[in-house]
Amino acid sequence: MKIYLAGGITGNLNKLWKEMSKIYLAGTLSRPFVIEEAMKLYLADLTPFGRNTYSNIIENNKPYILESYYYIKDQNDWIIKMRPFFKDFLLDSGAFSFFGGKSKNINWIEYTKNYAEFIKKHDINNFIELDIEKITNLNLVEDLRKLLQDKTGKNPIPVWRPYRKIDYWYNMVENFNYIAISASGQYDSAWTREKNAPIVLNTLLNIAKKKNVKVHGLGYTDLKNLPKIPFYSVDSTAWLYGNRGGFLYHFNGKSIDKIKPKGMRLKGREAAIHNFSEWLKYSKYAENNL
Repeated sequence: MKIYLAGGITGNLNKLWKEMSKIYLAGTLSRPFVIEEAMKLYLADLTPFGRNTYSNIIENNKPYILESYYYIKDQNDWIIKMRPFFKDFLLDSGAFSFFGGKSKNINWIEYTKNYAEFIKKHDINNFIELDIEKITNLNLVEDLRKLLQDKTGKNPIPVWRPYRKIDYWYNMVENFNYIAISASGQYDSAWTREKNAPIVLNTLLNIAKKKNVKVHGLGYTDLKNLPKIPFYSVDSTAWLYGNRGGFLYHFNGKSIDKIKPKGMRLKGREAAIHNFSEWLKYSKYAENNL
């Protein structure tokens, strides 16, 4: 295969792109990835609908599920009760929910302590740190990470953002066995949808792979590029967008098609069940093929 490096990532990511190019050209990606363990796709955010909508589908299909502590800490205990039927469960800290201006007057120490207690109470193994550097600072993120470690006796999944630079990625790879890249395409992760993003992401993943470190693509379901980027796991709320946009999803055997019904109005609950089921099919495909 010939890989042509065309252009680059511009703007405030130009320095990162140059660093990645040096690593890439130095031979970090001297050969393609071999799929040794297929990708886990976590379907995120069941909270808008509730137990009666999904219980049978979940019990029969054993999906990978991600939920946000922000939304389930005070309600939706049915999600915790349904955990025995999940193939795996990943808990997010809810940090993303604060990015829209909801962070005022938040006591981050208390929030983190409560988060840790929830993790301990429900014996949750995989949970994401408070990735709040965008609205606070890295020192606080690291302090809260240490607090989580002390309170739970487990390592959270730390999240890398490009302004932490490549040295911080190497540090994460050395100190954790499961890490994440902010990759939803929003805010400062918009670069993950750039033309050359797969090269940068593959470079980062290859660095982690050499240390047997798992990498999660946080919010990443760019279906065009997903087969090219061997994340250990990803999550997405994309299946919910059908209800919001008035369209249906269809798994075509390899990917997801979006269908806009003409001359009819979708029934919310039925459409949600359909769209969840189609994305569940894609999740099973990813587990065996990506």
